[in-house]
Amino acid sequence: MPDFASLPLAPPLLQALDTLAFEAMTPVQEHALPPMLAGSDVIAQAKTGSGKTVAFGLALLSRLDATQIGAQALVLCPTRELADQVSKEIRRLARFVPNVKISTLCGGVPLRVQASSLAHAPHIVVGTPGRLQEHLDAGNLDFAALRVLVLDEADRMLDMGFADAIAGIVTQTPKTRQTLLFSATYPDEIRAISRSFQREPVEVTVEAAADDVETVQRLIDVEPADKLDALAWLLGQHKPESAMVFCNTRRDTQDVADALDARGYSVLALHGDLEQR
Repeated sequence: MPDFASLPLAPPLLQALDTLAFEAMTPVQEHALPPMLAGSDVIAQAKTGSGKTVAFGLALLSRLDATQIGAQALVLCPTRELADQVSKEIRRLARFVPNVKISTLCGGVPLRVQASSLAHAPHIVVGTPGRLQEHLDAGNLDFAALRVLVLDEADRMLDMGFADAIAGIVTQTPKTRQTLLFSATYPDEIRAISRSFQREPVEVTVEAAADDVETVQRLIDVEPADKLDALAWLLGQHKPESAMVFCNTRRDTQDVADALDARGYSVLALHGDLEQR
């Protein structure tokens, strides 16, 4: 595998990579970083854990001028948790770049608290589409100087209903920006976003290693009316110490939790109608 020293990175970034013991590049870094560092738009098929955050983090930091005031890079993420992870990773990469301000803007924190922190404009903004749109509507953010836009886990953002918010945010960024799009899958909707927001993007697709391929351990086909009985039967058969059950909607999640509770299971429901804490 090629190492990071072969890339045209500034000394502070190479120093950070050395401190973090990053040597050989992952496949997505190897194929996506050269065109990104050259200023090209990129659409890359990459999932969590592939090293994509380091790839686009290095790319946006390479184009950053910390002496200039204003947001120069924006990373859109589907969830608060991912935005926090991305912010932490970019901070680690920027540790030897002086005076870089990074703001994480997501729900769960009062808007006014975040607004006060934006009085001194950050260089890099990481956040979720809904909260970012709120700040734009309130006049708390200005992306006139934006150089790099990253859409991270774009397919998940579309699944969560953020298409309109993403479009609204992108229209407030310069057309001269570099746009980097990362998605685990390439459905038609992702292709459409790429056509709308990107200019002749370089496409990067990395084949999964044999031991990375996800497999279904067991598939049971049941009628909708029998799903709860089948779930209770599975839990009774395997008697797991702990288990996670995923549902399509908040209502389904609560209904399944209530039904399992009625059958004597110790169960906790987690969905968007609950408070963050």
